[in-house]
Amino acid sequence: MHVTMEDAENVINAAKKAAAEIDTNMCIAVVDSGGNLKAFLRMDYAWTGSIDIAIKKAQTAVYFGMPTEEIGKLSQPGGPLYGIEHSNGALVTFPGGLPIVDDEGVLIGGVGVSGSSVENDRKVADAGVKVAGVCDLPAHPWRT
Repeated sequence: MHVTMEDAENVINAAKKAAAEIDTNMCIAVVDSGGNLKAFLRMDYAWTGSIDIAIKKAQTAVYFGMPTEEIGKLSQPGGPLYGIEHSNGALVTFPGGLPIVDDEGVLIGGVGVSGSSVENDRKVADAGVKVAGVCDLPAHPWRT
């Protein structure tokens, strides 16, 4: 199952509200469970460079079923996934990308946010994902 259009719009709206509350302009992307773009918003004055980053954060979260910062931890020099960011047409391995998981534990999509500090990106992504599903999948052998 994929994230619905209604859910995607709810994610965008909740993330947009959270970004406005911290007085920042963001790019917010929602992808389906295959990593295909479902919905996108570039707030006024958000950096154009953040467009691609937001989409790739959402895709990275879907491709590996975990928050992007978890991939980042595993991809450090000497880590088991070192260099992975060069795969899949480029991945983003810092905070701001989260999987969207339904109540049954099924991955249905992902959200990616870019436009501020990585801490703010994660905060805004959290706000978005909370309206559509939890962000964690069942345990995976790579997760620490």
